[in-house]
Amino acid sequence: MKTEHHIPPVLTSSIFLVALLLFSLHTASDAAAQSNGAFDTNLPLEITADSLEIRQDKQTAVFIGKVEVVQGEIRMRSDKLVVFYSDKKSSIEGAPANIRKIDATGNVFLSSPRETAQGDTGTYDVRNKRVDLMGNVVLTQGKNVLRGEKMTLDLITGKSRVDGGPATEGKSGRVRGIFVPEQKMDQ
Repeated sequence: MKTEHHIPPVLTSSIFLVALLLFSLHTASDAAAQSNGAFDTNLPLEITADSLEIRQDKQTAVFIGKVEVVQGEIRMRSDKLVVFYSDKKSSIEGAPANIRKIDATGNVFLSSPRETAQGDTGTYDVRNKRVDLMGNVVLTQGKNVLRGEKMTLDLITGKSRVDGGPATEGKSGRVRGIFVPEQKMDQ
């Protein structure tokens, strides 16, 4: 089943975190990301992995094994991270000059001090400014949790979409959200 709507404000920052973290993996700064203030793309970006393989013939950089990306208070972990690049300058305004796409696979986990997002795989399509997180997607902020099979965020329009998957034994195939109201202090 598909559910299309604007995500409640309480989880919007979680979804935007996914987009911003993947977006930050290049050195060009995007005005929208800077004005959001979610994190500073000018901070050093550290990527660690068990191995790095540059495949110039395929124009890819492949980080494998316990991959961790850290920029300020933002962290991402995955089993594998593949950066697809080109030698040509991008003709798309605001797009990084040489990164086309970033794929994270295996136990993808993103975190900031306030929220987390996880899934089996994640893709940032630089050219189309679109982020997809797929497979057992869980977005969490405090006690609020949103689950689905696929999350898509269009960075141009700001539109988010969370889709359920096929119904299987033990899974309804529907998008599920639990939103806990903030507790007000007695005055």
